[in-house]
Amino acid sequence: MAERIALRVDEGGQRVDRFLAAHSQLSRSAIARLARDGHVRADGDAVEPAYKVRAGQELVVDVPDAEPALSLAAEDIPIDVLYEDGDVMAVNKPAGLVVHPAYGHSTGTLVNAVVGRISAETGRAASRPGIVHRLDKDTSGVLVIAKNDVAHLALSRQLQAQKFGKEYLALVWGDPGEMPAVVEAPLLRDPDDRRRMVVRAGGREATTRFERVAVFGAGADRQALLHVRPLTGRTHQIRVHLAYARLPIVGDPVYGKRGDRSGLERQFLHAWRLTVRLPNAGERTFTAPLAPDLAAYLGSLGTPVGSTRLLEEIR
Repeated sequence: MAERIALRVDEGGQRVDRFLAAHSQLSRSAIARLARDGHVRADGDAVEPAYKVRAGQELVVDVPDAEPALSLAAEDIPIDVLYEDGDVMAVNKPAGLVVHPAYGHSTGTLVNAVVGRISAETGRAASRPGIVHRLDKDTSGVLVIAKNDVAHLALSRQLQAQKFGKEYLALVWGDPGEMPAVVEAPLLRDPDDRRRMVVRAGGREATTRFERVAVFGAGADRQALLHVRPLTGRTHQIRVHLAYARLPIVGDPVYGKRGDRSGLERQFLHAWRLTVRLPNAGERTFTAPLAPDLAAYLGSLGTPVGSTRLLEEIR
């Protein structure tokens, strides 16, 4: 570690990121990143940015050595562009494609595929210019990219105000019933496994709404296709919330059902539609057809036991 910052809390009640920003040379956003990577501890325990400090606690921040900037070379990677103008691109991201370069994935990312069309400086130092929101590597579907800083700011403000109309399709084990449902449960990074997220008090607020589209099979093999609308955009939010609701996503290797015999090589989760207001083109809705592997699996389930009109639109 290049630097270690140790502080004693004199007055509790503040978020740890606010407290540290006021008592160090680090910005609040930098502290938030460090916290999410497990580098901020309160009395020895890793904490999230929203953690509320208590008087008398010892806070320790380990600041890693600066990493060299990763290359942002444009690469010839086929991308399904759903829409493009002078401000934004909406793409249909395939499963298996990482959104932006990081150690372990320095090339072959979505950013490498589109960087030649992006002038935005926002995020360029972190190798993610134009990236406003993300999808997990193995989640397919709609993702919008800002091509300049004006568009990036406009989209970021909408995202922060929860005005992105995000709609996903998820196939889960079990049946939630006919009535729409909502999961409101705070999420934070698992202190025992930093690759996972968990529902736990003190985490970041998160809300996910969903309703059933169709049901397939019976008994222990019953599966339901859900129309999911996340109001917030936390890491792994839909996957964790559905597992918390005892509706684990089919094929999910991290939060899924034990003994999942679906044969899917990734989670059945697809960013189906996105409604957003563009800087110069007004409100638009972009739709990404269900990915071929997911469509094939859904077709293999046969005739649904129950379904809504939305199923025909999806298919």
